[in-house]
Amino acid sequence: MQAFLEYVVKSLVAQPDAVTITPVEKNGMTIYEVRVSPEDMGRIIGKQGVTINAIRSLLQAGSARKGTRCMLEVVDSIPPSPAPAG
Repeated sequence: MQAFLEYVVKSLVAQPDAVTITPVEKNGMTIYEVRVSPEDMGRIIGKQGVTINAIRSLLQAGSARKGTRCMLEVVDSIPPSPAPAG
């Protein structure tokens, strides 16, 4: 499921190298924490959350088919790297 999420999320964003997906196991459920650059946060969420809800639906359907439970969380974006002093 992680490979599927990486494919979908990286296809949507402008900076695919900044995408990180971390699986966390809790109570028999896998929670995928997605982090993207601040500029791409809107692309992942979509208008009124339509895009993120569609990704969550696909993840739930795929995980149910495999007999597992998964959830998706968009964690605060990666902070921008500091500008060089000078």
